Amino acid sequence: MTALENRPRTALLVIDVQNGVVGEAWERDRVVANIRQLVDRARSEDVPVLWVQHSDDGLPQGSPEWEYVPELERLEAEPLVHKTYGDSFEATDLEERLAERGVGRLVIAGAQTDACIRSTLHGALVRGYDTTLVADAHTTEDMRQWGVPIGPAEAIAYTNSYWGFASAPGRTGSVVPTAEVDFSGV
Repeated sequence: MTALENRPRTALLVIDVQNGVVGEAWERDRVVANIRQLVDRARSEDVPVLWVQHSDDGLPQGSPEWEYVPELERLEAEPLVHKTYGDSFEATDLEERLAERGVGRLVIAGAQTDACIRSTLHGALVRGYDTTLVADAHTTEDMRQWGVPIGPAEAIAYTNSYWGFASAPGRTGSVVPTAEVDFSGV
């Protein structure tokens, strides 16, 4: 149960599924297909879908790398949140967009697992949201060349493992596969 009052709704948060972010990501096509399934289901169940798009010096706004992958299409009515930090809440209007929709529970999918996904999961829990990570709908690239001691499959498995135990007063984290996502929040 969310710690946020009068916020009974669930939203799908799609994070950074951009050409330059997932181009070399582990199992990219499978993960993008799972995210597409989630978007389609959320829309059919009248669940808000919010899109997050990162930019920085290596991912400049307006560049082909900055654009969302062609398999995913945002509807004009679905909010787009621009960010420059890992946590999708930091220095953005995400919280306002969720509040105006009465959202207290998030279902999270996207990239990169060991950066923006983890940051946003923790940021959401700290801010009072129940937060579900979709186990097979997030990915990352191989970061070992930058000193990360594990590969992408292990980073994803590790994140899925620990997030299922995340909790704080009045809120919880959970992990489920795409096929078991329950947008009703029950």
